[in-house]
Amino acid sequence: MTGATWGLVASTFAASFVEFVEALTIVLAMGVTRGWRSALAGTLAALVALTAFTAAAGYALSTWLPESLLQLVVGTLLLIFGLQWLRKAVLRSSGLKAMHDEEEEYATQTAAARQAARQSRFGIDTFAFVVSFKGVFLEGVEVVFVVITFGLSAANMPAAIGGAAAAGILVLLAGLILHRPLAAIPENALKYGVGLLLASFGAYWAVEGLGVFTHSGESLEWPGGDWAILALIACWLLISRVLVRYLPRLKPQSTHLKPETVR
Repeated sequence: MTGATWGLVASTFAASFVEFVEALTIVLAMGVTRGWRSALAGTLAALVALTAFTAAAGYALSTWLPESLLQLVVGTLLLIFGLQWLRKAVLRSSGLKAMHDEEEEYATQTAAARQAARQSRFGIDTFAFVVSFKGVFLEGVEVVFVVITFGLSAANMPAAIGGAAAAGILVLLAGLILHRPLAAIPENALKYGVGLLLASFGAYWAVEGLGVFTHSGESLEWPGGDWAILALIACWLLISRVLVRYLPRLKPQSTHLKPETVR
């Protein structure tokens, strides 16, 4: 595989891994406190809905848009998405935002599950089903977004799907073996790295897509080709480290920050 393909696989793997870890925490909390049948039913229903959503979104984007406009649209969306992740990572690294804590999230979810009233339909606990469905679907939509944007822009859907699938299998196996949240995973560092990758690939494809406004309508070419992605990663990293260093000087730090439970 080429360097660009490895970068594509690594990006979809890392982004998907983070989302799968957060979905696993929610499903574990519901399964342990309310019953695995309801939690797994909600998870399965979310996967079915995600499959339909993926097919519809992928078909619409790949069929209705020319290549350069597709790159512009998905590149811009990916850039915005990546900058959101990078913004949170910078705030966490600078101490201006509390770190995300899967153990704290798990405790919050289990506490809410124990306090909720029990209502069952067809032998399925409604609360566990809805919470599991919502958690898996919302986290899954982000995975689908990353896979589709990366896969279509790079014209390599198999690599994008493979990276996400590998992440999902790894998280699932870890959950089955450990039966607890994957709190030992350096999730905040992963999100920082993913933010850099998403912002870099997004900027790369968005600029290429500006060719839609030229007379030929064909995609623009970056100097150095795919190597420009490394330069973009270095630029975003430099900007983010400068912000991490100087942002605390602009805003007084809180005396105490509780672990973040909601991204």
